[in-house]
Amino acid sequence: MINRIQLKICGITRLVDAEAADRIGADFLGFILYPKSPRFIPLATFEEMKHRLPQGRKVAVMVRPTIEKLTTIRDAGFDFFQLHFDPDADRSLVESWGSIVTPGQLWPAPRLAPDQPFPEWLPPLADTFQIDTFRKGGFGGSGKTGDWDRFRNLQSVHPEKKWVLAGGLGPSNMAEALAQTGAKVVDVSSGVEVTPGIKDPKKLEALAAAIRA
Repeated sequence: MINRIQLKICGITRLVDAEAADRIGADFLGFILYPKSPRFIPLATFEEMKHRLPQGRKVAVMVRPTIEKLTTIRDAGFDFFQLHFDPDADRSLVESWGSIVTPGQLWPAPRLAPDQPFPEWLPPLADTFQIDTFRKGGFGGSGKTGDWDRFRNLQSVHPEKKWVLAGGLGPSNMAEALAQTGAKVVDVSSGVEVTPGIKDPKKLEALAAAIRA
């Protein structure tokens, strides 16, 4: 935790980057198990490094996983599960995830269009929710900032939940994002990279400094 803000560094593909994120105080390390992502990490690669990773901080990032796939990932040693989905089509799938992981482990990440309401059926299913920038035809990873007003409103309506702000965040806009949204948990990926999946230690340090500011 940095200045009372929890930080997740996502899109990690190398142990050296996980270690760099840990050094600046990251609370969570995200590993994208979605093959279409430029930051995809094969499960076998994660398993090779997992015993050298901090305990209790590993987040599996997946898109619409089946029960069977989620079970496999859970058993691989992840601590939390950030699962992206289409709220109009996937309600039964999302509800089934609760039979595999606990509400405390589950981080639902609904793909919400600008005019699409947050699903009323979703809050009882988990303790933490990720709000990322809408990307038509895709799930997260846009590298663009989202609707900060909407995030602030959701956090106000459901203060008992943990809300993760994601989308286009980095050292240059982190202070502004925190001031405008009141976010207590932030997720950063492309904003601290050299190329997709390769983190820049100097940008990580600059990010931590921006959070402390």
